[in-house]
Amino acid sequence: MLDQDILQKFENGLDPQDPTASSIPCEILGYGEISCVLQINNDTLIAAKRMPLFASSSAAEKYAADYRKYCERLRTAGLLVPEDSTSIVNGHGGISVLYILQKQLPPSRFFHKLIHSQDAEELEAMIQRIVAEIEKVWTYNSENDPNIKLAIDGQLSNWVLLESGEMAYIDTSTPLMLENGREKLDPELLIQSAPSFLRWLIRWQFLDDVMTRYYDRRLVYTDLIANLFKEQSPDLVDSWIKVINTSTTNKMDALEKQEIEAYYKEDKLIWRLFLGLRRIDRFIKNKLLGQRYEFVLPGKIKR
Repeated sequence: MLDQDILQKFENGLDPQDPTASSIPCEILGYGEISCVLQINNDTLIAAKRMPLFASSSAAEKYAADYRKYCERLRTAGLLVPEDSTSIVNGHGGISVLYILQKQLPPSRFFHKLIHSQDAEELEAMIQRIVAEIEKVWTYNSENDPNIKLAIDGQLSNWVLLESGEMAYIDTSTPLMLENGREKLDPELLIQSAPSFLRWLIRWQFLDDVMTRYYDRRLVYTDLIANLFKEQSPDLVDSWIKVINTSTTNKMDALEKQEIEAYYKEDKLIWRLFLGLRRIDRFIKNKLLGQRYEFVLPGKIKR
Protein backbone atom coordinates (compact mmCIF):
# COMPACT_ATOMS: atom_id res chain seq x y z
CA MET A 1 0.00 0.00 0.00
CA LEU A 2 1.39 3.40 -1.01
CA ASP A 3 0.48 5.62 1.89
CA GLN A 4 1.68 9.17 2.52
CA ASP A 5 4.62 8.05 4.67
CA ILE A 6 6.03 5.68 2.05
CA LEU A 7 5.70 8.27 -0.70
CA GLN A 8 7.41 10.89 1.44
CA LYS A 9 10.26 8.51 2.27
CA PHE A 10 10.57 7.60 -1.39
CA GLU A 11 10.68 11.26 -2.42
CA ASN A 12 13.24 12.06 0.28
CA GLY A 13 15.62 9.43 -1.06
CA LEU A 14 14.87 9.79 -4.77
CA ASP A 15 17.63 10.46 -7.29
CA PRO A 16 15.76 11.63 -10.43
CA GLN A 17 18.75 10.58 -12.55
CA ASP A 18 18.34 7.00 -11.35
CA PRO A 19 15.02 6.37 -9.57
CA THR A 20 15.75 2.64 -9.33
CA ALA A 21 18.67 3.38 -6.98
CA SER A 22 16.29 4.47 -4.23
CA SER A 23 16.34 2.60 -0.93
CA ILE A 24 12.63 1.99 -1.54
CA PRO A 25 12.26 -0.30 -4.57
CA CYS A 26 11.16 1.44 -7.76
CA GLU A 27 10.48 0.45 -11.36
CA ILE A 28 9.84 2.89 -14.21
CA LEU A 29 6.61 2.03 -16.02
CA GLY A 30 6.52 4.91 -18.48
CA TYR A 31 7.02 8.59 -19.20
CA GLY A 32 4.77 11.56 -19.86
CA GLU A 33 5.59 15.07 -21.02
CA ILE A 34 5.48 16.43 -17.46
CA SER A 35 5.55 13.26 -15.38
CA CYS A 36 6.96 9.78 -15.07
CA VAL A 37 5.04 6.67 -14.09
CA LEU A 38 6.53 4.51 -11.35
CA GLN A 39 5.89 1.28 -9.51
CA ILE A 40 7.00 2.04 -5.95
CA ASN A 41 7.72 -0.32 -3.07
CA ASN A 42 6.89 -3.39 -5.19
CA ASP A 43 3.22 -2.39 -5.22
CA THR A 44 2.01 -4.02 -8.44
CA LEU A 45 -1.52 -2.68 -7.94
CA ILE A 46 -0.67 1.02 -8.31
CA ALA A 47 0.95 3.12 -11.04
CA ALA A 48 2.28 6.29 -9.40
CA LYS A 49 2.58 9.34 -11.64
CA ARG A 50 5.16 11.70 -10.16
CA MET A 51 4.71 15.39 -10.95
CA PRO A 52 7.39 17.66 -9.39
CA LEU A 53 5.88 20.84 -10.80
CA PHE A 54 4.69 22.96 -7.92
CA ALA A 55 6.23 25.82 -5.98
CA SER A 56 3.77 25.38 -3.10
CA SER A 57 1.38 22.86 -1.61
CA SER A 58 -1.56 25.13 -2.47
CA ALA A 59 -0.59 25.03 -6.17
CA ALA A 60 -0.36 21.24 -6.01
CA GLU A 61 -3.72 21.04 -4.23
CA LYS A 62 -5.37 23.20 -6.91
CA TYR A 63 -3.98 20.96 -9.63
CA ALA A 64 -5.18 17.85 -7.77
CA ALA A 65 -8.66 19.36 -7.46
CA ASP A 66 -8.76 20.09 -11.20
CA TYR A 67 -7.53 16.57 -11.88
CA ARG A 68 -10.34 15.05 -9.81
CA LYS A 69 -12.90 17.25 -11.54
CA TYR A 70 -11.57 16.21 -14.96
CA CYS A 71 -11.83 12.51 -14.04
CA GLU A 72 -15.35 13.03 -12.73
CA ARG A 73 -16.41 14.70 -15.97
CA LEU A 74 -14.82 12.00 -18.12
CA ARG A 75 -16.75 9.39 -16.14
CA THR A 76 -19.93 11.40 -16.59
CA ALA A 77 -19.22 11.43 -20.32
CA GLY A 78 -19.21 7.62 -20.20
CA LEU A 79 -15.49 6.84 -20.25
CA LEU A 80 -14.03 4.19 -17.98
CA VAL A 81 -11.28 5.79 -15.91
CA PRO A 82 -9.28 3.55 -13.52
CA GLU A 83 -9.62 3.90 -9.77
CA ASP A 84 -7.35 6.65 -8.52
CA SER A 85 -6.28 8.94 -5.69
CA THR A 86 -3.79 11.76 -5.13
CA SER A 87 -1.07 12.46 -2.59
CA ILE A 88 1.09 15.56 -2.08
CA VAL A 89 4.52 15.30 -0.48
CA ASN A 90 7.39 17.66 0.25
CA GLY A 91 10.05 17.71 -2.44
CA HIS A 92 13.62 18.96 -2.39
CA GLY A 93 14.32 22.68 -2.39
CA GLY A 94 10.91 23.60 -1.01
CA ILE A 95 8.83 22.33 -3.93
CA SER A 96 5.69 20.22 -3.60
CA VAL A 97 5.36 16.97 -5.53
CA LEU A 98 2.00 15.58 -6.57
CA TYR A 99 1.61 11.83 -6.95
CA ILE A 100 -1.40 10.62 -8.91
CA LEU A 101 -2.02 7.02 -7.89
CA GLN A 102 -3.91 5.00 -10.47
CA LYS A 103 -4.85 1.35 -10.59
CA GLN A 104 -2.13 -0.46 -12.52
CA LEU A 105 -3.43 -2.23 -15.64
CA PRO A 106 -1.84 -5.13 -17.59
CA PRO A 107 0.91 -3.75 -19.90
CA SER A 108 0.07 -6.29 -22.62
CA ARG A 109 -3.48 -4.88 -22.86
CA PHE A 110 -2.40 -1.37 -23.86
CA PHE A 111 -3.40 -0.57 -27.43
CA HIS A 112 0.09 0.36 -28.61
CA LYS A 113 1.07 -3.20 -27.67
CA LEU A 114 -2.07 -4.88 -29.02
CA ILE A 115 -1.58 -3.49 -32.54
CA HIS A 116 1.44 -5.78 -32.88
CA SER A 117 -0.39 -8.94 -31.85
CA GLN A 118 -3.91 -8.72 -33.30
CA ASP A 119 -5.13 -9.66 -36.78
CA ALA A 120 -6.63 -7.19 -39.28
CA GLU A 121 -10.25 -7.81 -38.25
CA GLU A 122 -9.46 -7.35 -34.56
CA LEU A 123 -7.51 -4.17 -35.30
CA GLU A 124 -10.43 -2.69 -37.22
CA ALA A 125 -12.70 -3.42 -34.27
CA MET A 126 -10.13 -1.78 -31.99
CA ILE A 127 -10.07 1.52 -33.86
CA GLN A 128 -13.86 1.53 -33.99
CA ARG A 129 -13.92 1.15 -30.21
CA ILE A 130 -11.48 4.04 -29.78
CA VAL A 131 -13.57 6.25 -32.07
CA ALA A 132 -16.69 5.45 -30.05
CA GLU A 133 -14.92 6.46 -26.82
CA ILE A 134 -13.54 9.70 -28.25
CA GLU A 135 -16.96 10.63 -29.58
CA LYS A 136 -18.31 10.46 -26.03
CA VAL A 137 -16.22 13.54 -25.18
CA TRP A 138 -17.74 15.60 -27.98
CA THR A 139 -21.20 14.35 -27.14
CA TYR A 140 -20.62 15.52 -23.56
CA ASN A 141 -19.49 18.92 -24.82
CA SER A 142 -22.58 19.34 -26.99
CA GLU A 143 -25.14 18.10 -24.47
CA ASN A 144 -23.94 19.61 -21.18
CA ASP A 145 -23.03 23.02 -19.79
CA PRO A 146 -21.84 25.10 -22.79
CA ASN A 147 -19.36 26.86 -20.52
CA ILE A 148 -17.49 23.59 -19.93
CA LYS A 149 -15.46 21.88 -22.65
CA LEU A 150 -13.47 18.68 -22.24
CA ALA A 151 -10.52 17.65 -24.37
CA ILE A 152 -8.77 14.31 -24.74
CA ASP A 153 -5.44 12.92 -25.89
CA GLY A 154 -6.49 9.92 -27.95
CA GLN A 155 -3.10 8.38 -28.69
CA LEU A 156 -2.84 4.60 -28.60
CA SER A 157 -0.88 4.24 -25.37
CA ASN A 158 -3.70 5.96 -23.47
CA TRP A 159 -6.20 3.14 -24.12
CA VAL A 160 -6.33 -0.24 -22.42
CA LEU A 161 -8.56 -3.13 -23.51
CA LEU A 162 -9.35 -5.00 -20.32
CA GLU A 163 -9.84 -8.75 -20.15
CA SER A 164 -13.50 -8.04 -19.39
CA GLY A 165 -13.85 -6.45 -22.82
CA GLU A 166 -14.20 -2.94 -21.34
CA MET A 167 -11.95 -0.14 -22.55
CA ALA A 168 -10.19 2.15 -20.10
CA TYR A 169 -8.74 5.59 -20.69
CA ILE A 170 -5.71 6.24 -18.51
CA ASP A 171 -4.19 9.61 -19.50
CA THR A 172 -6.07 11.70 -16.94
CA SER A 173 -3.13 13.38 -15.21
CA THR A 174 -3.33 16.41 -17.51
CA PRO A 175 -6.76 17.96 -16.84
CA LEU A 176 -7.65 19.24 -20.29
CA MET A 177 -10.80 21.31 -19.88
CA LEU A 178 -12.09 24.81 -20.43
CA GLU A 179 -14.37 26.61 -18.00
CA ASN A 180 -15.97 29.81 -19.29
CA GLY A 181 -13.48 29.82 -22.14
CA ARG A 182 -10.43 29.64 -19.87
CA GLU A 183 -7.99 26.76 -19.77
CA LYS A 184 -7.90 25.15 -16.31
CA LEU A 185 -4.38 23.83 -16.80
CA ASP A 186 -1.69 26.43 -16.28
CA PRO A 187 0.33 26.18 -19.53
CA GLU A 188 3.49 27.21 -17.69
CA LEU A 189 3.50 23.80 -15.99
CA LEU A 190 4.14 22.16 -19.36
CA ILE A 191 7.47 23.96 -19.73
CA GLN A 192 8.75 23.70 -16.16
CA SER A 193 11.30 21.10 -17.24
CA ALA A 194 12.72 23.18 -20.11
CA PRO A 195 15.67 25.58 -19.64
CA SER A 196 14.40 28.88 -18.23
CA PHE A 197 16.35 30.89 -20.80
CA LEU A 198 14.53 29.10 -23.66
CA ARG A 199 11.00 29.06 -22.30
CA TRP A 200 10.14 32.21 -24.25
CA LEU A 201 10.87 30.30 -27.46
CA ILE A 202 8.65 27.37 -26.47
CA ARG A 203 5.83 29.75 -25.52
CA TRP A 204 6.17 31.57 -28.83
CA GLN A 205 6.57 28.65 -31.20
CA PHE A 206 4.96 25.57 -29.68
CA LEU A 207 2.92 26.00 -26.50
CA ASP A 208 -0.32 27.23 -28.05
CA ASP A 209 -0.24 24.44 -30.64
CA VAL A 210 0.20 21.75 -27.98
CA MET A 211 -2.43 23.22 -25.64
CA THR A 212 -5.19 23.67 -28.22
CA ARG A 213 -4.86 20.59 -30.42
CA TYR A 214 -6.81 18.33 -28.05
CA TYR A 215 -9.90 20.57 -28.25
CA ASP A 216 -10.04 20.13 -32.02
CA ARG A 217 -11.87 16.89 -32.76
CA ARG A 218 -10.29 16.43 -36.16
CA LEU A 219 -6.80 17.03 -34.76
CA VAL A 220 -7.42 14.43 -32.05
CA TYR A 221 -8.05 11.84 -34.78
CA THR A 222 -5.13 13.14 -36.83
CA ASP A 223 -2.87 12.71 -33.79
CA LEU A 224 -4.25 9.22 -33.18
CA ILE A 225 -3.46 8.04 -36.71
CA ALA A 226 -0.08 9.79 -36.71
CA ASN A 227 0.70 7.78 -33.59
CA LEU A 228 0.89 4.68 -35.79
CA PHE A 229 4.12 5.99 -37.31
CA LYS A 230 5.64 6.37 -33.84
CA GLU A 231 4.54 2.84 -32.97
CA GLN A 232 6.24 1.48 -36.12
CA SER A 233 2.92 0.44 -37.71
CA PRO A 234 2.58 2.60 -40.85
CA ASP A 235 0.87 -0.30 -42.63
CA LEU A 236 -2.25 0.38 -40.58
CA VAL A 237 -2.57 4.05 -41.55
CA ASP A 238 -4.68 3.66 -44.69
CA SER A 239 -7.18 1.25 -43.19
CA TRP A 240 -7.56 3.26 -39.98
CA ILE A 241 -8.11 6.48 -41.92
CA LYS A 242 -10.88 4.71 -43.80
CA VAL A 243 -12.50 3.48 -40.59
CA ILE A 244 -12.41 6.93 -38.97
CA ASN A 245 -13.70 8.69 -42.09
CA THR A 246 -16.54 6.16 -42.32
CA SER A 247 -17.36 6.35 -38.62
CA THR A 248 -17.55 10.14 -38.61
CA THR A 249 -19.35 10.71 -41.93
CA ASN A 250 -20.94 14.18 -42.24
CA LYS A 251 -19.50 15.17 -38.89
CA MET A 252 -16.05 16.43 -39.87
CA ASP A 253 -13.85 16.78 -42.95
CA ALA A 254 -12.30 13.51 -44.06
CA LEU A 255 -8.78 12.72 -42.92
CA GLU A 256 -6.09 12.46 -45.61
CA LYS A 257 -2.85 10.52 -45.40
CA GLN A 258 -0.69 13.33 -46.72
CA GLU A 259 -1.73 15.77 -44.00
CA ILE A 260 -1.30 13.11 -41.32
CA GLU A 261 2.27 12.42 -42.49
CA ALA A 262 3.00 16.18 -42.37
CA TYR A 263 1.45 16.42 -38.89
CA TYR A 264 3.57 13.52 -37.67
CA LYS A 265 6.79 15.09 -38.92
CA GLU A 266 5.99 18.37 -37.18
CA ASP A 267 4.92 16.63 -33.98
CA LYS A 268 8.07 14.51 -33.92
CA LEU A 269 10.14 17.68 -34.31
CA ILE A 270 8.34 19.42 -31.44
CA TRP A 271 8.78 16.58 -28.94
CA ARG A 272 12.35 15.80 -29.99
CA LEU A 273 13.24 19.44 -29.50
CA PHE A 274 11.43 19.60 -26.16
CA LEU A 275 13.18 16.47 -24.87
CA GLY A 276 16.51 17.76 -26.17
CA LEU A 277 16.03 21.03 -24.30
CA ARG A 278 15.18 19.13 -21.12
CA ARG A 279 18.40 17.13 -21.42
CA ILE A 280 20.36 20.35 -21.92
CA ASP A 281 18.74 21.81 -18.82
CA ARG A 282 19.58 18.66 -16.84
CA PHE A 283 23.22 18.84 -17.97
CA ILE A 284 23.52 22.53 -17.06
CA LYS A 285 22.00 22.06 -13.62
CA ASN A 286 23.72 18.76 -12.75
CA LYS A 287 27.15 19.17 -14.32
CA LEU A 288 27.78 22.91 -14.52
CA LEU A 289 25.84 24.34 -11.58
CA GLY A 290 25.85 21.35 -9.25
CA GLN A 291 22.09 21.65 -8.79
CA ARG A 292 19.39 19.02 -8.59
CA TYR A 293 17.24 18.35 -11.68
CA GLU A 294 13.83 17.16 -10.53
CA PHE A 295 12.48 15.40 -13.62
CA VAL A 296 12.99 11.78 -14.63
CA LEU A 297 13.79 11.79 -18.34
CA PRO A 298 13.54 8.88 -20.77
CA GLY A 299 16.40 7.54 -22.80
CA LYS A 300 16.31 7.49 -26.57
CA ILE A 301 12.76 7.30 -27.89
CA LYS A 302 12.07 5.61 -31.19
CA ARG A 303 9.66 7.71 -33.25
